[in-house]
Amino acid sequence: MNQQVKVKVIKLSGIVNTTNSQELRQNITNLLESGAKTVLVDCQDVTFMDSSALGALVLAFKTLRAADTNLVLCSINEQVRILFELTGMDKVFEIFPTQDDFNEVLLSKN
Repeated sequence: MNQQVKVKVIKLSGIVNTTNSQELRQNITNLLESGAKTVLVDCQDVTFMDSSALGALVLAFKTLRAADTNLVLCSINEQVRILFELTGMDKVFEIFPTQDDFNEVLLSKN
C-alpha cells in the first residue's frame, strides 16, 4: 500500500496582519507535531495581507524547512501577489493558482 503524503491545509480569511500573524505562525508550526510533510496555506478568502503576516509566513517556512516539511501557498489574490513580488518572496514560496492545482501536482508526484 502506498504511503500517502501527509498534507495539512490552513485556510486563511479576511485581513491577515500584525494582530493575527503570531497566531498564524503558531498554527503552522503546531502542524509539525502532527507529522505533516507539506503544509498548504490556502489564501482564497484573504482580503488583505500586510508585511508582518508575510514575515510570519517566512518564519514558519524556515521552521518547517528545518524539519524537512514544505510550506506552499495557493489561491492568493492580487494584493497578496504584489506583496510577494515586491519582496521577492514569490521566488521563495511555491504558489499554486488553486488548491485543485496543488492537488494535481501532488498526485502526479505519487
